[in-house]
Parts: sequence; C-alpha cells; structure tokens
Amino acid sequence: MDVDVRWKQRFQNFDKAFKRLTDAIQIIRNDPDNVLLQAGLIQIYEFTFELAWKTLKDYLEMEGFTVPSPRATLRQAFQCGYIQQGDVWLKALNDRNLTAHTYDDEVAKEVIADIQQTYYFLLKDLHQWLMGL
Repeated sequence: MDVDVRWKQRFQNFDKAFKRLTDAIQIIRNDPDNVLLQAGLIQIYEFTFELAWKTLKDYLEMEGFTVPSPRATLRQAFQCGYIQQGDVWLKALNDRNLTAHTYDDEVAKEVIADIQQTYYFLLKDLHQWLMGL
C-alpha cells in the first residue's frame, strides 16, 4: 500500500475516534461520578491515542523515518516539530499503557482528569495539524 495513502486512511479513523472522545468528554461533564461513563471515556481515550500515534507513525514513514515503537514515533514527531510537549505525550502513552493493563479506581480518576485537562488538548492539536496537511 502506498504510504501516502496509508496515513490518510489511518487519519480518517483517528478523526472519527477524536470526535467520539470529544463527545465522551462532554457527556461525562454532566455525570462525572458515573463509573460506566468513566470506563467508557478511558476506553475511547485508549483507542483514540492508539490511532493518533499510528497516524503519526504512518506519516513519519512516508517522510522516510523508521519508527519501530510508539515511544520512538512520539520522540521523532516531537523532534520534527509535528507535536509539542514531547514529555507530556510520553506520559499520555504511559497512562494509556497503564489503563489498558490494570484497573485501579485511583489511577482511573487521575487518568480521567489528565484526559480532560491535558491529553485531549494534545490530541486536538495533532488533529488540527493533520487536518491542515
């Protein structure tokens, strides 16, 4: 498959996921203590983040870079200036890995706060940048 097409196809999925994440954040604001909404927000964040880094990976590969992992992808994207706040992106990756493999109420509450206050805006900036390409 043409790598130029691959990142654009992946971006279409990221775009849909990002819109779902936006909706989920709006919904949970009305009922922040609802554990089902919390779990849903975390899951939507997990797959939105997954599509975000994979879209970046595909774009970087189209540009000629070899990025074998999420961490390498984020570091290279930061070095290229495609994303800002590289350290926060790496924390978002760590939190995505943490929530995908464990479930602890305190961790969940912290990650939910980070999703709403920080990670959403990282993803939004990436989404806007990719929309402009």
